[in-house]
Amino acid sequence: MLIRAATRQDSDAVWAIMEPVVRAGETYTIARDVSRHDALAYWFAPGHEVFVAEEDGAIAGSYLLRANQRGGGEHVANCGYMTAQHAMGRGVARAMCQHSLDTARERGFVQCSSTSCQYEPACRTTVGCLRFCNSGQAAGSFSPSALGYVDALVMYRAL
Repeated sequence: MLIRAATRQDSDAVWAIMEPVVRAGETYTIARDVSRHDALAYWFAPGHEVFVAEEDGAIAGSYLLRANQRGGGEHVANCGYMTAQHAMGRGVARAMCQHSLDTARERGFVQCSSTSCQYEPACRTTVGCLRFCNSGQAAGSFSPSALGYVDALVMYRAL
């Protein structure tokens, strides 16, 4: 599997991965009815470093890496991942996550005396990610995704 920096030429493939994820409304706080233009503008926003995972010449996933916050929070990395439905269960997300940890470390993200990366809010059903990351639940935060809410689960991994 090859993981490389994404280009605008990857937009169609990235949208094909993003659309079912955002329409389901279970893992990202992006509006379910977001337009292709707005979704891609978010994913490729200034300050987001975007990567794609290629498997047998096809894009099987994408992730973004950015500073978690500006100013006092810019030392902590933040990542978001999406895997193509046809590629789930084949280690694509794990490979992207490991790549992001290495990349975040290379970019100099640190937290206190150790290094870390914080991930996007996610649904508790994101089992694969939960096995890879440490996580903590914000008290009283879980609301049914059927109501249009995304669980506020803070996931992190030491770099």
